[in-house]
Amino acid sequence: MKLLLLLSLSLCLYSGSSRALSLDEPAPEFNLPDIYSGESKTLKEYRGKVVYLDFWASWCGPCRQSLPLLNKLRNKLGTDRFEVIAINLDSNPEDGKHFLEKYPVEYPVLTDTTGETPQKYQLTGMPTSYLIDQKGNLKGSHQGFRSSDIAKIYEVVMTLIKDEQSSD
Repeated sequence: MKLLLLLSLSLCLYSGSSRALSLDEPAPEFNLPDIYSGESKTLKEYRGKVVYLDFWASWCGPCRQSLPLLNKLRNKLGTDRFEVIAINLDSNPEDGKHFLEKYPVEYPVLTDTTGETPQKYQLTGMPTSYLIDQKGNLKGSHQGFRSSDIAKIYEVVMTLIKDEQSSD
């Protein structure tokens, strides 16, 4: 069942580059500014938590659904064992801020105007998200978003949280 859940959320992680992302390998590190404060954040800071890393932009239609639903999921699960990190890819962060005025979230929102982070993660569409386990390893990816996806995301996150608890 666990494998089926992970596979249902996972897409084939591929790229035209010489090194494709692989499940169970370390997620690419980043150091990005918070969209509001400019304070730098790294993926490593969230070690010990399951991370749902969500790449989005203000022009992304499905993001109007995903960001608020991910906020509800984060509030439901709390932040002791889980965190959503959103990375805005607008070339002008002000566009992302305007979007967040309409669709506010309480989780960290970072910005990447250089395109380096989506390149590291080999993004092929928007929105795209990655599940990262407590040790910093990739556990799955998801491209696009429908409101019904949130139930599957919840199940996979809970499986990762429970797996870590049972190995303690």
